[in-house]
Amino acid sequence: MKNIRAVFAALLICAGPVRAEEVGEVGVDWVGNDIMIEAIADPKVEGVTCHIAYFERGLFDRLSKGNWFEDPSNASISCRQTGPITIGDIDRDEDGEDVFRTSRSIILKSLRVKRIFDEKNQTLIYLAHAAELTDGSAKLSMSTVPLYNSD
Repeated sequence: MKNIRAVFAALLICAGPVRAEEVGEVGVDWVGNDIMIEAIADPKVEGVTCHIAYFERGLFDRLSKGNWFEDPSNASISCRQTGPITIGDIDRDEDGEDVFRTSRSIILKSLRVKRIFDEKNQTLIYLAHAAELTDGSAKLSMSTVPLYNSD
C-alpha cells in the first residue's frame, strides 16, 4: 500500500504545478476581506519554499462592488532555502516553467508562480504574476534564491 501511495504522489507532482498549503490568514477589515498566506514547496527543487500572499475578497465586498467571481491580481512572493537544495529535472529555458497556479476568477484570470533558472548567476528566480485572458496584468512580484554549493 505504501508503494501505491508513493507512486500516486509522484504522479501528482509530475502532472503539473503543486498545491499550496495555507499557513496564515490576516483579517483586513470587518467585512471579511483577508490576506491569505500560503507555502509552496518547489516540486523539482528540493530545499526551496516560497511563501505567497494575496488578497481574498469577503462576501460583503463581492455583493457591494459586483464582480462576484473575481479576486484582485495583487500578490507578493518570497522564496528561501529551507533545506539542502537539490535541483531536479527543471526547465532551463528563459521562459521557465509554472510551479504553482490557482484561479482568481471563474474563467479569465489566474495567479501563477513561475521558476526561471539564471544559470550564469546560479540563481533561481520565482515570479508571481496574474495571467488574464482578456488583458494581461503588470502586477507582479519576484524573489530569488542563490544556489551556493548545490547540485
